[in-house]
Amino acid sequence: MNCLCPLFFGERPLRSPLETNEQKLYKIATELLKTERAYVTRLNLLDQVFCAKLTEEALKGTFPVDVVKNIFSNISSINTFHNQFLLPDLEKRMGEWESTPRLGDILQNLTPFLKMYAEYVKNFDNAMELLKQWTDRSPQFKAIIQDIQSQEACGSLTLQHHMLEPVQRVPRYEMLLKDYLKKLPQDDPDRRDAEKSLDIIAMAATHSNSAIRKSENLKKLLEIYEMLGEEEDIVNASNEFIKEGHILKLAARNTSAMERYLFLFNNMLLYCVPKFSLGGAKYTVRTRIGIEGMKVLETINEDYPHTFQVSGKERTLELQASSEQDKDNWIKAFQETIEIFHQKNETFKSASKDVEEVSTAELGKRAPRWIRDKEVTMCMKCKEPFNALTRRRHHCRACGYVSENLHCDNKVALEYDSNKINKVCKDCYSILTGEEKAEGKKKGILEIEAAQFSGSSIICGFLQHCEKNKPWGKVWCVIPEKEALVLYLYGAPQDVKAQSSIPLLGYSVEDSPRPADPPASFRLSQSKSVHSFVAESEELKQRWLKVIRVAVTGEVPESQMPNDATANATDTQETSSDST
Repeated sequence: MNCLCPLFFGERPLRSPLETNEQKLYKIATELLKTERAYVTRLNLLDQVFCAKLTEEALKGTFPVDVVKNIFSNISSINTFHNQFLLPDLEKRMGEWESTPRLGDILQNLTPFLKMYAEYVKNFDNAMELLKQWTDRSPQFKAIIQDIQSQEACGSLTLQHHMLEPVQRVPRYEMLLKDYLKKLPQDDPDRRDAEKSLDIIAMAATHSNSAIRKSENLKKLLEIYEMLGEEEDIVNASNEFIKEGHILKLAARNTSAMERYLFLFNNMLLYCVPKFSLGGAKYTVRTRIGIEGMKVLETINEDYPHTFQVSGKERTLELQASSEQDKDNWIKAFQETIEIFHQKNETFKSASKDVEEVSTAELGKRAPRWIRDKEVTMCMKCKEPFNALTRRRHHCRACGYVSENLHCDNKVALEYDSNKINKVCKDCYSILTGEEKAEGKKKGILEIEAAQFSGSSIICGFLQHCEKNKPWGKVWCVIPEKEALVLYLYGAPQDVKAQSSIPLLGYSVEDSPRPADPPASFRLSQSKSVHSFVAESEELKQRWLKVIRVAVTGEVPESQMPNDATANATDTQETSSDST
C-alpha cells in the first residue's frame, strides 16, 4: 500500500520568516530607548547620589565645595536634559510608533545640547586627577564614595567607571543612527532629519575620539589598579596600557621557573607575583622598571625554550614565554614601546638643539624664537608629557622654551617688551632676578622625611596602630610644628615618606576603655574612618591625647617635646637606623 503521508523525519525544518525592514527599524528604536533608560539611571546616580552626597558633606566645611563642582562639571545639566526631555520624547514616540515610525526628528533635538558634552569631556582629565587627589587626602571624601560604591545601584563599579558613561554616550548615538539609516528606505520621510542628525552627532563624536581613547585606557588602568589591590599609583593620564600576560621567570640560583605576571605601559613595566586569594588583589608588584634605558634581547637556553631578557636600570629579568609566538609578541611589544618612548624624547632633544638660543647676556633684551607647540610632546624642563588640562603648554617669554604651567609661573619685566611683566620659566627668572628657585618637583603630601619632621615636632614617638579591621602595626607617629593639625604615620623614624596621614580637624577622640582594648589605648573616628592607637604607657597616652584633643578643634597645640624628649626621640631614631 502506498503511503501518502510525508516522512517528517526527512523533511527540512520550517524557517521562521525573515525580519521585515519595518521590524528592524522598530528593533533599533527599541534598543535606543532601552539604552537611554539605562543611561539616565547612571546620570541620576552621578548627579543625585554621588554629587549630592559629596556636596552635602562639603557644605559642612569638611572639604572645598569647588572640588565637588570641578569633579562633576556640568553633569547636572546633562542629567536634566536627558531626564526631562530626550527620554520622555523617546518613550512617547515608542508609544505611538505604529502611526509615527521615525527617530530623526527626535535626535535632531539632541544636537543643540552636544556642547554640554564637549564641556564634560574637556574637564574629564582634570576630574579624574581631583578625584584621586581628594580620595587620598580626605578620609570623609573617600568614605562617602566607598559607601555609595558598595550599594547595589552601583553594580560593583567604581565612581570612575560611572563617570566614563557621558564620555562614551555620543559615539553610541552615532552607531545606532548609522544602523538606523542603513535600514531606512531612501524615500522615507524621516531620512532627511536622520541624516542631518547623524552629520552633527558624527562631528561631535569625532571631536570626542581622543577623549574616548583616553577613557578606554583609563578604564583599563582602573581595572589593573583594582587587580593590584589599589596600592599602585598607576591611574594617571600620562600612563598608557600596552600589554599584559602570564610569564615564567628563570631563577638565577637554580633551574626552576617561577610564575609571574607582566603589565607593560608606555613608560614602565610592572613585574608582578600572582596572589592566590579568593578576593581582593590578584597580583603584588615586585619591581617597577622604567622604559628609559630598557633593552630587550632574545636569549638561548638549552633547558628552557622561548626565553628572552629584559634589562632596565632597576633590574634585569630572564623570562620564558609559553610559546615561540608568545615570545615574539612580547619582544615586539617591548621594542615598539621602547622606540616610541625614544622618539618622544627625541622631539625634546631636537627642539632644544634647533632653537637659536638667546645668550645669557641678551636674555630679556632680545625677543626669543618660540618653539612651536607641535615640535614638542613633553615639557622641555621636566620632560613630563603634556595633556590638554593638567599639564598644558606655556611659552617662556625670555628663552622661548615650551614648559608646563608649573615651570612658567614666574613673572618678570622684560626689556625687549617695553619692560612689561611677562611669564618666564624658573631658570630665566633666576638669571634675570638673581633669586634662586627651588629645584625639582614639589614633594607630595607624604614625601617628607620622618627625621626632618621629628626634629621640629609638637610630639613624636612609636604607637601601635590599627585601621578598621586591618592588623595592628608599630608606626612612628609625628605631629610636626609646621603642620600642627596633621598626624603623619611612618614605618620607621628614618623613612623618607610617610605611609599615611590623618588630617585631625573634625575627628572625635575616644579613650574610654572597651573590654577587648589593650591598656593605654585611644581611638580617632570620623564618619566611617576609625583609627585605633596604643601607647607604651598611660603617661605617653595622656601626652598624645593632650595634643590631639586641641588639634581636632582646629587650634594649634603646645609642644610636648622638651629637650630630654627630643634627645630621646633622636636616640630612638639612631637605634632604629642601626637595626635596619
